[in-house]
Amino acid sequence: MSDWKKLGLTAEDLVGMYRTMLLARRLDERQWVMNRMGKAPFVISCQGHEAAQVGCAWALERGKDFTLPYYRDLGVVLTMGMTPREVMLDFFGRAEGPSSGGRQMPGHYSHPRLRIVSQSSTVAVQAVHAAGIGYAARLRGEDTVVYTSFGEGAAQQGDIHEAMNWAGIYKLPVIFVCQNNKYAISVSASKQMAIENVADRAAGYGFPGVTVDGRDPIAVYAAMKRAVERARAGEGATLIEAKVYRLTPHSSDDDDRSYRSREEVEAERKRDPVLLFAERLKKEGVLDDERLAALDAEVRREVDDATEYAEKAPDPRPEDLYARLYATEPVIGQGGGARA
Repeated sequence: MSDWKKLGLTAEDLVGMYRTMLLARRLDERQWVMNRMGKAPFVISCQGHEAAQVGCAWALERGKDFTLPYYRDLGVVLTMGMTPREVMLDFFGRAEGPSSGGRQMPGHYSHPRLRIVSQSSTVAVQAVHAAGIGYAARLRGEDTVVYTSFGEGAAQQGDIHEAMNWAGIYKLPVIFVCQNNKYAISVSASKQMAIENVADRAAGYGFPGVTVDGRDPIAVYAAMKRAVERARAGEGATLIEAKVYRLTPHSSDDDDRSYRSREEVEAERKRDPVLLFAERLKKEGVLDDERLAALDAEVRREVDDATEYAEKAPDPRPEDLYARLYATEPVIGQGGGARA
């Protein structure tokens, strides 16, 4: 029996996972095009992370579990129910965008109905928020799991230590996922920490740490499924480290040629998780070339629709500047200022 069948996955699940990975990739590629055309100010990419993200989110329950993603987690938020239109509305900063109504920069995902909680631009603080939500769920006796993610660079922040220490003490239903792509912007992992695996730190907090190949969504799903089961059973937190590789610069403002060679990047492109999973599904007899081409065409149409819709959507109105910021909304004066 195939390993994915032993995990309770169906062929339909695998196709869904692949389609979501492909959708994340095509949306990300379109965002780079829009940025280079001067139509959007910033991109922070998920390329190379899609398998880890979709593999994790596939083990969660949409609308029940909380996700506190970090800025690369496009594959997670799509799996949890955000639509391509919503993603592009946020990307263009439109008033209709669910994350902030045009207030936040791209990559700050939020969707209250889907229990996706926005992170701050301050690196790593989403882990502290996740611990707080997990603590509240435990106090209330709720059957809720909390997912939060970060890069290996953020894993060096004190917020991560505080969140995992708290989760360990109180056996919180929080799953910490480190997407280790080897570089905190321009600083390699070897210059960030003296150990090989971030997951090794979990022992110091009293819960399991698991290192997994982040290019394999089935392997990631298996690790996440076990972590979810532990959390729901009241056994506490888990730290999962998914080893991935960032196929793009850190962001649209970064020139990665200054700290990694083109040969390194091209070698890693041969291990692109989207391509690897497509080949695996062909070998497993789940998809063939014709179906793969059809899925790609379908996804590209969806991305075209989302882009066209979001480009035409209205910007936030100046008079809504203070909406949802204060209990009593200020009145905007004629001079552009606000008065209570």
